[in-house]
Amino acid sequence: MKKKLMVLVVSLAAFFLTESVFCQEFNTKLQEYSNSVTEEFSEIPKERQKSLNSISNYAFKLWANNKKIQPLFVCTHNSRRSQMSLIWFQAASYYYGINEVEAFSGGTETTAFNIRAVKALERTGFKYSVSNEESKNPVYNFYMGKRYPVVESFSKVYESKTNPTENFFAIMVCSDADKSCPIVYGADKRFSLPYNDPRYSDNTASEEKTYNERCRDIAREMFYILSKVKKRIVLYQENNK
Repeated sequence: MKKKLMVLVVSLAAFFLTESVFCQEFNTKLQEYSNSVTEEFSEIPKERQKSLNSISNYAFKLWANNKKIQPLFVCTHNSRRSQMSLIWFQAASYYYGINEVEAFSGGTETTAFNIRAVKALERTGFKYSVSNEESKNPVYNFYMGKRYPVVESFSKVYESKTNPTENFFAIMVCSDADKSCPIVYGADKRFSLPYNDPRYSDNTASEEKTYNERCRDIAREMFYILSKVKKRIVLYQENNK
């Protein structure tokens, strides 16, 4: 019993010591940004942490039951917050080496992935290309590093055929969608996690600063969720050796 406890303590210690270096294969700028985000979890208010912990607990239960972790991030226009949430959740899953994750996003209506949000992601270190630049709703392809698949993103309704119809959970990231869409059809679970809308800073002197802040808020919280999942996976695996 003592030996097993000691192994568990050592494993957890190793986890905490290496939490910021799970993945060293993002491009350099994105890697540095991701590492810095993991050092800011204490900045998340306690009440907000409760919401994030509920999501991480649910995600871990899916993993423990051999189910894929499939969050669908929902916002009204699927143009800013839901898009950034999808990309950061997927990035965090790669960072922590959690393979059973595929994130999605959608809206209550279709618009376009707002270029201001795209540029905010680019400033953190993401590389991207555009598949159909002339379209009113271009498809953006985000790259994190050579090891990882491209993350494709464009605006769509949450019921789009590109999104899952079952075995997924919904995360509502804006207040409007949270109120207007009390039921996300097909979702096994629904969580409310609203973020302030950066669009109110559009075409103002504070535009870039506001988008950078919202992007970092989302990144910090997506990494927080999956760091908690990873810690529980480590414990689970050690206890079941």
